[in-house]
Amino acid sequence: MGRMSRDKGKVGEREVVALLKSYGFDARRGQQFKGTKDSPDVISDMPLYIEVKRREQVNLYEAINKAAEEAPREEEPIVFHRKNGKQWLITMNAEDFLASMRDYYDRSN
Repeated sequence: MGRMSRDKGKVGEREVVALLKSYGFDARRGQQFKGTKDSPDVISDMPLYIEVKRREQVNLYEAINKAAEEAPREEEPIVFHRKNGKQWLITMNAEDFLASMRDYYDRSN
């Protein structure tokens, strides 16, 4: 991976950290604190294993599968991704999303 690509990845991770913080979540870049290649890109106070992809072309199945393989059992794998000039999107397994929504609505009732 070239320097420009690594730098773009770091910028993307910082953007996701800032986005999470703007919504009141505690977040920081992952590898700089844990120091291993299997660390999530972003660590937050949510039970999520966060991968960040700031690219024009992303293989989302590859990205979510990588996150799922590396995620501890208690963390849901999730991929934040965006192209230049576009908003951040999130990809996760539909069953994980639906289970989270069910749990959220069960707690709120």
